[in-house]
Amino acid sequence: MKKAGKIFLVLLLFFGAGRFIFSQEKITLTLEESIRLALSQNPFYLASKEKVEGANSLVREAASRFFPSLNAQGTYIMDEKLFVLEFPSFIPGQPPQRVSIDFTKNYQLSLAFSLPLFSGGRLISGYKQAQYNLLSTKETVRQSKQETVFNVKSAFYGYLLAKKFVEATEEAVGLAEKHFTNVKNLYEVGMASKFDLLRSEVQVANLRPQLIRARNSLSVAELSLKTLLGLDLSQAVEIKGELTYEPFEANVDEVVTRALLSRPEISQLEYQRQMAGEMLKIVRAADLPTLAIGGNYSFWSNYLNIKERNWQSFYTFSLVLTVPIFNGFVTSAKIAQSKATIKEIEFSQKGLAEMIKFEVKQAILNLNQAKESLLSQEKNVEQAQESVRIAELNFSEGLATTLDVSSAQVALTQAKTNYSQALFDYALSLAQLEKAMGIGWNENE
Repeated sequence: MKKAGKIFLVLLLFFGAGRFIFSQEKITLTLEESIRLALSQNPFYLASKEKVEGANSLVREAASRFFPSLNAQGTYIMDEKLFVLEFPSFIPGQPPQRVSIDFTKNYQLSLAFSLPLFSGGRLISGYKQAQYNLLSTKETVRQSKQETVFNVKSAFYGYLLAKKFVEATEEAVGLAEKHFTNVKNLYEVGMASKFDLLRSEVQVANLRPQLIRARNSLSVAELSLKTLLGLDLSQAVEIKGELTYEPFEANVDEVVTRALLSRPEISQLEYQRQMAGEMLKIVRAADLPTLAIGGNYSFWSNYLNIKERNWQSFYTFSLVLTVPIFNGFVTSAKIAQSKATIKEIEFSQKGLAEMIKFEVKQAILNLNQAKESLLSQEKNVEQAQESVRIAELNFSEGLATTLDVSSAQVALTQAKTNYSQALFDYALSLAQLEKAMGIGWNENE
């Protein structure tokens, strides 16, 4: 038994360790995989999806009001005051006789039901209002999805940009160290001055803090992406992707038209306006009569035992007509409130349409600006690389100073940084334009 127990413990530890190793296995993240993970694990997006279930419940609740209600009730009378009746005496000269009579039963069981026949349209309007609320909630979830996708794209592109900055800084440090080594060799043979040696050494020292900051920014960008994806911050990941230029030509009028048709905010306000319209109908129906049918079937007895002759039963059916006469002008006040709500939503719709037009045009302007910057910087990187090569060659031949080489290296780093920034700005502007147009991750949806 002891040997079997040891084997079981070893197997348990083995599988437990294997499970731990598997959970820490590095995962590869592309942009598509990142978006998929965010839409399945991001807690804020998942929280917004739960609102749909709540709205569905409200629809079921509104539909349930069309059905009859049935309730069972049991009553036990713990104490009561008896009725006392006085009867004149049949014997002359005798006082009247008093008799205590119990008109109630100690135990009573009853079933009661009611069914609305006419409610002035309240039930129908309430059901429609719940349906519009469900549709509005779905648009809210669609908006949350678009925002989640945009945030993931922004974080993913931000990581790629930070990675480019690290690469550019590492290259700058490598070039500076290479130049320092070259100057040091020339100084040792008397072909370079002490000033050139010190300056090249200072250049290397100045670049190291920049490299530390760039690597730290890369780590922060990775943590930000993991948080959006709902991953554990200690999870090892490999992020694959490149900042690329994808030509996109946008017709302003067509893009604006599509945005006004596709943006979830537009649909939300429209459904809210329809909800307010149904609420106005409900308020107006308060002045209309209502008609309902009800019934009650009861059993009562003085003793709690199941005997056929011990219990008595009776039933009632009733038709109830309720006619409102005066309610202190509450209805007129609520009608005015509902009309004001409808006007408020209509003005909000106009303001939202103008805001969407502005967002779309602003996104197009930013996209064009990023495109122009990108095309201008692409050639600049090639020229900066050639400048570094020439400066290093001239320094070796004594035709340039350390300052010339350092300036060329700084210009190359700046050119690569500007080019990467332009790629990021273009990709982010394109994502902003898609969001402004109301385009989701999966266009087929």
